[in-house]
Amino acid sequence: MPHADWAAFSFEGIGTRWEVSTPHDLAPSAQQDLLALVENFDAAWSRFRADSLVTAMAREPGSYSFPAEAAGLGELYRTLYGLTGGAMTPLVGASLERLGYDAAYTLRPSGDPLPAPRWEDVLDWNGTSISTTAPVVLDIGAAGKGLLVDVLASALEVRGVEAFMVDASGDLLARGPGTVPVGLEHPYNPAQAIGVVELGGRALCASAANRRAWGDGLHHVLDATTGQPVRTAVATWALADTAAVADALATALFFVPGAVLEESFDVSWLTVFSDGSAAYSAEFEGTLFT
Repeated sequence: MPHADWAAFSFEGIGTRWEVSTPHDLAPSAQQDLLALVENFDAAWSRFRADSLVTAMAREPGSYSFPAEAAGLGELYRTLYGLTGGAMTPLVGASLERLGYDAAYTLRPSGDPLPAPRWEDVLDWNGTSISTTAPVVLDIGAAGKGLLVDVLASALEVRGVEAFMVDASGDLLARGPGTVPVGLEHPYNPAQAIGVVELGGRALCASAANRRAWGDGLHHVLDATTGQPVRTAVATWALADTAAVADALATALFFVPGAVLEESFDVSWLTVFSDGSAAYSAEFEGTLFT
C-alpha cells in the first residue's frame, strides 16, 4: 500500500480496479488525461469489446496500426515466445475462448482445448504494425495490464510528478524515495500472505492460477502449445524496472525456470509450485514467512 498520507485517485479500467497514489492530489486535468489513456488502450487491445482493433483483427485478417506501445510489446512477446518454446504467445485468445473465457464470460468450454496457431504461420508484428494472414484472437493479458501501468506512469512523469505509485489490482509500479511494504498473497488463501516485499523504484507483478479461475480446474494461464491450463506452478512474482516486463515475466515463470529468464532480463522472481515448494532468485527482494 502507498504512503498513508498520500492522495489516491481510484477508477475502473480494462476490467480491474486502479489506484494512482501521489503526495498531493492530482489536478482534474491530469486525472482526465489518465482516464483517456485507459480508454484509448482498451479501444485498441481489448478482446472483450466489439469496437476494438483486436476484435476487428479477429473478424478480418490484414494489416492493423496499433498505438506506440505496440512496438516494445511485440519485441517482449517475441522474445518470450522463443524462450518458452511457443507456450507463451499473444495468439492464445482463441484458446481462452474455447475454454469459456470469452467476451460473453460464458465460462463454459465449447470443445476440447485448442492449441494456439504458431506465430510464424499467421503473425507479422513489426513495430506498431501487426499483420495477420488469417483471423486471430490477439490476447495480451500476460503483459497488457503492466503495459498500461507503464503508460500511465509515463504520463505522470511528463507532468512532472516524480513520486507516485500505480496499483492495477496488485500489479504495482513505485517511483520516488523510500519503500512500501507489499504483501505476497497466499495462492490458496487470499486473506493470508506468504511473504513481503519492500518495493521502491521498481515494478512488482504477480500471476496466479487462482485468479480468473472457473469450472473444473480451468484458469487463464494456458500453455499455448496445448491450449490447456498449466498445472505445475500456482503463483509467481516478478520484479523489474518496468511493469510490462514484470507482468510478462510473471506469466513466463509458469513455463520456464526463472534462471532462464535471468539470462535475457534484469529480473528477480519467486515461483510457488502446486506441491507447496518454492523457488526464487538469489537477489529476490522479498522475505518469505516460515
